[in-house]
Amino acid sequence: MAAKLSGGGGGKYAIEQNSAINVTPFVDIMLVLLIIFMVAAPLATVSVEVKLPRAVAPPQTNPPKPFYVSIQGNAQAYIGDDEVPIDMVGSELLGLIGNTVPSDERIFIRADQNTRYGDFMQVMNSLQDSGFYSVALVGEDQSAQ
Repeated sequence: MAAKLSGGGGGKYAIEQNSAINVTPFVDIMLVLLIIFMVAAPLATVSVEVKLPRAVAPPQTNPPKPFYVSIQGNAQAYIGDDEVPIDMVGSELLGLIGNTVPSDERIFIRADQNTRYGDFMQVMNSLQDSGFYSVALVGEDQSAQ
């Protein structure tokens, strides 16, 4: 059950070879790419010439390990996994960091939703008294539920 694909006589298996390549799809794609580049090229150029100074900034180091302070509803405070007295959180953190100036250290506070406001403020005051002013509050993402 063979079908004859081209003209001419011949036997049952005689098929002429068609070696012409159809370049129309190739030309279409090239024209589309040419139009895209013609539109995008003027957007990538800057028309205001500015002589920029050389950057001599040292390479950035990895950010320091974050410190998490957790406050449970029963007024127990933790630094990482270690329990600390709630009024000693700031001084304990200073000991962990090495008594350096902690002004650039960010502290993450995780507080239970049943934590009393007074306990939370006691931790905040302890952190501020020790020089920690960059504090982030951690909450649960609503989309995760």
